[in-house]
Parts: sequence; structure tokens; C-alpha cells
Amino acid sequence: MTGSSYFRRENWRPSALVVLPLVAVLATGCGSKAKNDTFDLSITPASSGPAARSRQILVTEPTALKPLDSEQVVIRISPSEIQYLANSQWGDTLPRMVQSKLVEAFENSGRLGGVGRPGQGLAIDYQVVTNIRSFEVDTSGADVANVEISVKILNDRNGTVRAQQVFRASVPVSGSANRDFIAGLDRAFANVGAEIVEWSLGVM
Repeated sequence: MTGSSYFRRENWRPSALVVLPLVAVLATGCGSKAKNDTFDLSITPASSGPAARSRQILVTEPTALKPLDSEQVVIRISPSEIQYLANSQWGDTLPRMVQSKLVEAFENSGRLGGVGRPGQGLAIDYQVVTNIRSFEVDTSGADVANVEISVKILNDRNGTVRAQQVFRASVPVSGSANRDFIAGLDRAFANVGAEIVEWSLGVM
């Protein structure tokens, strides 16, 4: 793909890895800005619809395979090969970002009695348990941002699964710059995230 700036992680040589700590120290000492552009995600849930104001929920950190459980932005160039987007990163590991945005979306909906994370001490009715199956730009054909997240609504009082569903979105990427790839992923996640919130509120 012409003009793209992603790279193969496997191409890094040991000698380059030895130099990195010194470069990082020198950059910090000089006050230089971070090398990588850092990106965020967004969700805009509907404020009307089924409500569960008597319910309090826990949003757990999503599980994900190692390539997705990092700050790297994944680019798929074939069914069996991935690369990482150069000079770009998420603001945190992807699972923590997805968790944070889902918590915000549930809270901003105003349709629950309470929303929490593990360790916050809420008396929980349901857990929202998620797994990130795909969060990548596929460049093997036309560039497409793909997001796929599976969700289980777990009754916290008896451990049974009340409902489960898989949510997917694919968004064409316009342009070959890093920001274009990120924008496609953000739109795909916004669609999936909003659907997760609406569906979850409907089954609780």
C-alpha cells in the first residue's frame, strides 16, 4: 500500500534495541516530545431507551490476545500476518482504553443506578464481561477498519450468564496517513461501543 507508515516488528535488529534506552534518556533530558503520536477513542451512546436505574453494573477489563493487549495499533496485511502502525500508539493498553470508554458510555447514558470497575466496592447486580476479538485495519484489499467484541452479561449474584452477543463493525478507511487509520478504528469502535451499551441495557 503506497504511502503507509506501518512497519514489521520482526524487522527490528538487536543492535537497534540496545540503542533505544540511551536514546530515550537523551530525549528526556533534552525535553523533546514523545516520538509517537498518541490517540484516544470515543463513544456517543443514546440517552433515551431502556433504562435499568435499579441496577448497578461492573465493567471488567476486556481480555485479548497479546497482539491486541498493548498500546500498539494493529495493521493486518494478510490472514496470517500483522504489523504495527509506526509512530502511533493508543493512550493506554487497548483493553484498558475499551474498558474506560465503556464505563464512560454507561455512565453518560444516565440509565443505570451505578457503574463501576473492579475494586470500587459497589454492590453489583451484573458484570459486563468482554473479549476483544479484532481491533485492526485490514490492508489486504481495500483498507478497512474492523472491530469485533464479544460481550457476556453475567448475573453477579448467582454466576449465570443472562445474555451474550458478538458485536462487529467494519468501516472503510479514507486515506493512507496514520490519522486516517486511527479515524477508521475510532468510528468502528464508536459503532460497536454504542451497540454494546444499548443491548446491555435492554437485557438487564
